[in-house]
Amino acid sequence: MPFTTANGLKLYYERAGDGPPLLFISGTGGDLRNKPNVFDGPLAKRFDLLAYDQRGLGQSQKPDLPYSMADYADDAAALMATQGWDEAAVIGVSFGGMVAQELAIRHPERVKRLVLACTSPGGAGGASFPFHEIEHLKGEARGRHMIPISDTRRDEAWAAANPDQYALFVAMGAADPYADEPGHATGAHRQLEARAAHDTWDRLPSIACPTMVAAGRFDGIALPATQEKMAARIPGAKLQWFEGGHLFIIQDRTAAPAMADFLTER
Repeated sequence: MPFTTANGLKLYYERAGDGPPLLFISGTGGDLRNKPNVFDGPLAKRFDLLAYDQRGLGQSQKPDLPYSMADYADDAAALMATQGWDEAAVIGVSFGGMVAQELAIRHPERVKRLVLACTSPGGAGGASFPFHEIEHLKGEARGRHMIPISDTRRDEAWAAANPDQYALFVAMGAADPYADEPGHATGAHRQLEARAAHDTWDRLPSIACPTMVAAGRFDGIALPATQEKMAARIPGAKLQWFEGGHLFIIQDRTAAPAMADFLTER
């Protein structure tokens, strides 16, 4: 199991594939032990793919102190340096997209091309769903709460018409297989604190690399209107819609290939 020290923290990472370097930054609660993950998809077939458990998550170190979005971005830049990467393409998904925004702003020399998927800038541009406000919800209660938010098509009528699929989604949303590990709850809480303070809105115009804003048409977490504002704020950004909600990367099979094509354009 590969670990490295980056920005003063012990981080767990995985790297696989062949091609140009691609840093993948995962979302809230991301843990590479949860399968399937990004290495099971098409990106590892086209890139030298690097992904990691962010501070406070998975097998990475979980210091009990305040985390900032700048900390997360500096972690990503430092991890790249440990791999001998001066620059790379970057995909940030959800919370990872918030980190990717900070990375492109704080370390512009590191980011060659950028995909911001199902994420938000915060501030006047609009924030993603406030997960810190439902931190008290656990298990099936959390799973049920998030289903119609993650994909706005999955309302009460949909649930009544699709009971088996609804039950599966509740179980998936309730699962937290590593909840009892030391530091798990603390690290997750610290991430939510940082996420609640995320705001790149005033700094987005400084992102200079080619950028795609990838969005799900039925996303109730990273709202479609917010995606339009964010794309308009980043110079030259491309806004591309996909069929699905917050998990459109899984729901729409054209999403990952479209991102890969964008990241390999010349």
